Amino acid sequence: MAILPIIQYPDERLHKVAKKVEQINEATRKLVRDMAETMYAAPGIGLAATQVDKHIRLIVIDVSETHDDLKVFINPELVDSMGDKENEEGCLSVPGIYEKVTRAEFVTVNALDEHGKPFTLNAEGLLAVCIQHEMDHLQGRVFVEKLSHLKQTRIRAKLKKQRRETL
Repeated sequence: MAILPIIQYPDERLHKVAKKVEQINEATRKLVRDMAETMYAAPGIGLAATQVDKHIRLIVIDVSETHDDLKVFINPELVDSMGDKENEEGCLSVPGIYEKVTRAEFVTVNALDEHGKPFTLNAEGLLAVCIQHEMDHLQGRVFVEKLSHLKQTRIRAKLKKQRRETL
């Protein structure tokens, strides 16, 4: 397994729309393992393949306290959503930034697991938020783009300053 580099906002690669996974094979499963290791090491609770410069429809999520409930979504499709709830979100591609975002409170998603087996998952709470957040990445969207133009400008400036300070 390997820890993969995570693309940082506002890198244009984060805006690429991910392509459908046509074949699930050992290379796909290796990417799943590498993404999970990367997510846990970051530390985070979700990671989309887009964030590691692999532009395919693949997400890993683990919202458990013990990091032992990895969920893999290949070619996820949101089939239903209900309610609206505002939650504070962060992102491994936007380190150190947390903002309130409104998303559906309940979602239903269809996907394939890492063995190509189809499943349907009904989610609420943090898992529902995380699914929507990571699926946005597959569409080339980053959560800060849901914020006002002023907040986006401030976030870009803050991230630029953080990068200068770490060099």
